[in-house]
Amino acid sequence: MKATGFNTFMARIDAAEYGLCRRLNHGASFALPRRISQIASRLGDGAIWYALILALPLLYGAAGVRPAIVMALTGALGVALYTLLKHLFVRERPFITHTAIDPAAAPLDRYSFPSGHTLHAVSFAWQASSHFPQLGWVLLPLAALIAGSRVVLGLHYPSDVLAGAAIGAALAELGMSVG
Repeated sequence: MKATGFNTFMARIDAAEYGLCRRLNHGASFALPRRISQIASRLGDGAIWYALILALPLLYGAAGVRPAIVMALTGALGVALYTLLKHLFVRERPFITHTAIDPAAAPLDRYSFPSGHTLHAVSFAWQASSHFPQLGWVLLPLAALIAGSRVVLGLHYPSDVLAGAAIGAALAELGMSVG
């Protein structure tokens, strides 16, 4: 593939983030942080969010139905967005580009930009906590843990996580405006 100006720009960003990525990934060399990050990342694969969406009507009755439907719709939109962006940017995961980055968990796909785990964690935690503030003390730290785990595990650059969080926040605001 012929290098383009955009590819050169992305390569510079990758190189600039390498040091921070490497330092954060070093945490995965210790058993406890590695295991916590693996569990958090696994929760972010989707099951926790599907369970939350299904639980809202059960926990809150009719008041939980509309937020659950809107969250499901914003979740589907989030999948479409991050899939499109991953195919547009084709940014290799840090452990692929930099051999010193240890992949402490298996990725779901090849490309890293943006972080879909972070996108959904921020979107769902934001929406659910806005509707039901008593959930915030669990969901907001969980979202932060999921986001951080992606870098610690060597699966994302910090900018992948920041972009995922920004898109997730935008989706949450969209969801809040209709739901």
